[in-house]
Amino acid sequence: MEQPWTHTTVLLKEASDALFADTTSLARGTYVDATFGRGGHARAILARLAPEGRLIAFDKDAEAVAEAARITDARFSIRHQGFKDLRELPAGSVAGLLLDLGVSSPQIDNPARGFSFRFDGPLDMRMDTTRGESVSDWLATADTQQIAEVIRDYGEERFAVQIAKAIDARRQERGPISTTTELADLVAGAVKTREQGQNPATRTFQALRIFINAELEELQQALEASLTVLQPQGRLAVISFHSLEDRIVKQFIAKHSREVYDRRAPFAVPQPMKLHVLDRIKPSAIEVAGNKRSRSAILRVAERTAVT
Repeated sequence: MEQPWTHTTVLLKEASDALFADTTSLARGTYVDATFGRGGHARAILARLAPEGRLIAFDKDAEAVAEAARITDARFSIRHQGFKDLRELPAGSVAGLLLDLGVSSPQIDNPARGFSFRFDGPLDMRMDTTRGESVSDWLATADTQQIAEVIRDYGEERFAVQIAKAIDARRQERGPISTTTELADLVAGAVKTREQGQNPATRTFQALRIFINAELEELQQALEASLTVLQPQGRLAVISFHSLEDRIVKQFIAKHSREVYDRRAPFAVPQPMKLHVLDRIKPSAIEVAGNKRSRSAILRVAERTAVT
């Protein structure tokens, strides 16, 4: 029986619009949805493509790949890979690239995936459950300093040391932490104060998810690959949901949207800019009212320059 977990795509129209310089006619090029999720953006992009257009999707999640199999459009294909593997695409082959960095609602709402402290389930958090180490496995062997660094650096949690010590004491006393509820309760006991309305475990769960899936490292790799795979005037659109991601995207676009001068050779020709900044878009008040998970989303859009 199909589970009733649903997903509302964030910035659906804005993101698909951002990929197309010409919004008045169907596009003939190759486009990439590097985070298929449950296919909201992919279906919107397909609706904008001419018969000869193509859409290539990527996703590490086997459940997302299974959902993608429901799309029978011959112009569409899906790869069971993370977006770091964008570099495998031919250079200059992509007219538009979308990265939606959010976790899909079915991932969050399915207790078996272990992403949320709201449900009791196995402490997993892997995007790709066919490979890699779960959060529970990692916490069983990591030393206290490693745990503190991950929670501090990826969750911006000021009580990271106290949480790490509590995790270590718990595993010394009763063995590894195996469920989301166990971890959430432990963190709640270690965090003395928290912003109003925020669960004490929020930052810790975010940090462990980002770390176990190497999300920020993969984002860096995907952004670098975009400079190679995008054709001149190809569009890059990235939706981020927290400050660590958005900072990386913002700095990457800023770095490549200006000419680079060699201070050691002041009269040398500067390296040309590689991107033009086009837009920064937030969800409307209407969208946020209808989907609270969209409230922190930021869409940044840039265009590949014609000069290489």
